[in-house]
Amino acid sequence: MKAFKLDDMIKGWFVGGFEPTAFSTDACEVAVKTYAAGTREEAHVHRIASEITVIVSGRVRMVGKEWTAGDIVVLSPGDVTDFEALTDTVNVVVKTPGARNDKYLVDSESCQ
Repeated sequence: MKAFKLDDMIKGWFVGGFEPTAFSTDACEVAVKTYAAGTREEAHVHRIASEITVIVSGRVRMVGKEWTAGDIVVLSPGDVTDFEALTDTVNVVVKTPGARNDKYLVDSESCQ
């Protein structure tokens, strides 16, 4: 058995092909992401990975829509999204396959 602390992981990522990690694999990446209200991520696209986001608590805006606790947003490769935490928020994010450096910024108009 091994044990880890989420606080020791970088930006909440605890499964994937990076260090530190609780479980090293290229098959997927998994994170528990905590955001303060007002936190934003620029419009971007993944060319290789699908990304699944589960809103555990709080309220966010992605792809021009509001999402709340219990919502699951699935983005396929090529889908454009941005992100804004409308309240303090906790999300679980799964990317498959694991694809480091697979985040490409795009024009924010693409999210409309």
